[in-house]
Amino acid sequence: MAQQYKVLRFVGVPVAQTENGLYKIKTDQTGQFKLHEWRIGKHTKGHYQGLGQIFITENHMRIAIVAATDVPFKKRHQYQPMARFLPATVSAEVLARAQTKLEEL
Repeated sequence: MAQQYKVLRFVGVPVAQTENGLYKIKTDQTGQFKLHEWRIGKHTKGHYQGLGQIFITENHMRIAIVAATDVPFKKRHQYQPMARFLPATVSAEVLARAQTKLEEL
């Protein structure tokens, strides 16, 4: 049997780093953004520290964690795995703005 590991589902928003080193939400031409879902994978590097933390996807996108929930191991394939946690976080204002979209997911 394969080794089981704790699986967390993350709801996140794509972010971009500004010239001053802070992060902002990536928006489309109309100023809108969408939340997406990922999960911890077997080969994910780093550790989850909390909401607002940034991780990198397998496609090298930077994502800020807006919400996190446990997922049963057998249901993990419903979500795309992420690649690596970063120690960086977004500001409380960016996190609060992204969390306003949680109801739409």
